[in-house]
Amino acid sequence: MNTLNKTLINLALGLLLLCSCKEAQKTIENIKKPNILFIVVDDLGYADLGVMGSEYYETPNIDNLADKSTVFTNGYATCAVCTPSRASLLNGQFTARHGLTQYDGAKSGQLWKALNRHTKLLPPEFNHHLDQADIVLPEVLKDNGYATFFAGKWHLGSEKNRSLPTNHGFDINQGGYERGGPYSGGYFSPFNNPYMQDDEGEQGMSMSMKLAKETSKFIHAQKDSTFLAYLSFYAVHSPIQTSQAKWKKYRDKADSMGIAEKGFEMERILPARKYQDNPVYAGLIEQVDEAVGSVLNTLKELGLEKNTIVVFTSDNGGVTSGDNYSSNMLQLRGGKGYQWEGGIRVPYFIHVPWMEQKRRNAVPVSGADLFPTLLDLADIPLLPEVHADGKSLEPLLKGDTIEERSLYWHYPHYGNQGGEPVSIIRKGDWKLIHYWEDNHQELYNLKNDLGERNNTLMGNKTLALEMKKELMDWLKEMDTHYAEVDTEWDEKARQERLESHKNILMPRLENQRQKMLLPDWKPNDDWWGSAIAKE
Repeated sequence: MNTLNKTLINLALGLLLLCSCKEAQKTIENIKKPNILFIVVDDLGYADLGVMGSEYYETPNIDNLADKSTVFTNGYATCAVCTPSRASLLNGQFTARHGLTQYDGAKSGQLWKALNRHTKLLPPEFNHHLDQADIVLPEVLKDNGYATFFAGKWHLGSEKNRSLPTNHGFDINQGGYERGGPYSGGYFSPFNNPYMQDDEGEQGMSMSMKLAKETSKFIHAQKDSTFLAYLSFYAVHSPIQTSQAKWKKYRDKADSMGIAEKGFEMERILPARKYQDNPVYAGLIEQVDEAVGSVLNTLKELGLEKNTIVVFTSDNGGVTSGDNYSSNMLQLRGGKGYQWEGGIRVPYFIHVPWMEQKRRNAVPVSGADLFPTLLDLADIPLLPEVHADGKSLEPLLKGDTIEERSLYWHYPHYGNQGGEPVSIIRKGDWKLIHYWEDNHQELYNLKNDLGERNNTLMGNKTLALEMKKELMDWLKEMDTHYAEVDTEWDEKARQERLESHKNILMPRLENQRQKMLLPDWKPNDDWWGSAIAKE
C-alpha cells in the first residue's frame, strides 16, 4: 500500500472516529440532562393497580410502564395524608422536619374540639403551606436549564400566601391551587377551575384526560429543550365519579367475580371496605390509566421516550375508610390516614430508559428520595442540606446497594379516615408504631406479617426499646410539635360516637354499596356531566 493510500485511509478513519466521538458525546450529554415526567396520582393505593396485585382494576398503560421500570415494593409516602407527603416529594424532607404534618385546611386545638370528634388529644398547629424559604426540586431544575410545568392537584398553599406552583419554581401552572379535590366542577368538564381554562369542545372530557392534554401540549412546545413535566392528578380522590360505560363494565365484572353479601367491617374507629368491588372507583382509575397512556404516547410520538425519566407514585395509601370508602388494599391493613402499611405504602416506579435497571427492589424507600435521585440522574450536584432526609436511589436502580437507614413518620393528628396520632420508625424488616394517646407501641415484622396482625412487642422488648429510643431521639432533633391532652375529654361521648359508626354509618355504607352494584343504578341524569363525552 502506497503512502498516499495509507494517508487517505488514516484520514478517513480519523474522521469516522471524530464523528463517533461527537455522537457518543452527544449521547452522554443527553443522558446527563434528561427530560423528566413526574406522575403523582392522588389517593392511589398500593394495591390499586393490576401490576400491584389487583384482579379488579384494569391499568394496562401503568402496568406497561412498571414492567420497564424499577418497582420499589417497599416504596412509601412520607405521610398517610396528602399535603405533608406532597411537600416531601418537592423538598426531600420528612414531615417532622418541614412542619407540614397535616393536610392543608385541617383544624387544630380548640377548633378541632369544636368538630365534636370527642378525641382524647387536641392536635397541634402545623405549617399550612410550602415555605417560600424551601428550595424545591423544580427550582433546582429550573436553575439548571429546565423548563418546568405543573398540572393538577397542588394543595400546598394559595395565591394569598404566595404558595402556588409558580411561586415554587414552576413556569406554568394548569389547575393547581389550594383545593384538595375537584370541588369546583367535578371530574368532567366544565371544571370551573380558576387556574385552568375550559376549552371549546371539551365538555364532558374527564379531568384526568384534560390534565394529560395540557401536559402533552407543554411537551410538544418544549420538545427541543429540556423539561420537567409534573403531572399531579386530582383523581382518584373523592368525590369519585366516572362514566356510565365504565361503571357498567366494572359492575358486570364485579358480578362475574361474585358480589359479597357484606362489603364492610369495622376497623378501630371507622368501617373499612373489605373488597375491591366499587365500579365507580374502578372506572375512575381506568380514566387515569388512559390519561397516563396518552402522555406516554406523546413522548413516543416525539421521539423523546429514550431520554425521558418517568417517575410514578401516589401521595398516600388508598381509601378504605372515610371519604368515599373506595377501595381495599388486599394484603395490607388499613388505608389512607391510617398508621398501618395500607396508609403509607404506595406504588413507586422509576423508569430510566438508557439504564439497565433492576426490575424489582425491596429496599425501603421514601417519597423524599425522589428529589436527590432525579438530581443524580440529571448529573446535577446533590444538595444534602436541602433534601436532608432523601437519599439518591441511583445505585438501587442499577442493582447496587445503598447504606441501610431508618425511615420516620410523624403524624400528631387524627385522620378523617380513622388514623390516630402516631410516630413511626421502620428499620430493616421491623416497624414500630408509637401511639400518642396512651404511649403504647406496636411492633411488626413486615417480612413475616405484612398485614400487621401480630404485635410482637412482648417477644422483642429489647428491640422495641432500641427502636423507640431512636425514634424519640430523632423527633427531639426535629423539634417538632405534639398533640396535647384535652382536659375535658369525655370517654362516654367517644364510645357513643364509635357505636354510631358501627350501627348507623356502616349499614348506610352497605346500602349505598349494594345500590351501586345493581344493574339499573344511576347517580344522576348526565352521569356527573360525562354523558355528552364520547366513550
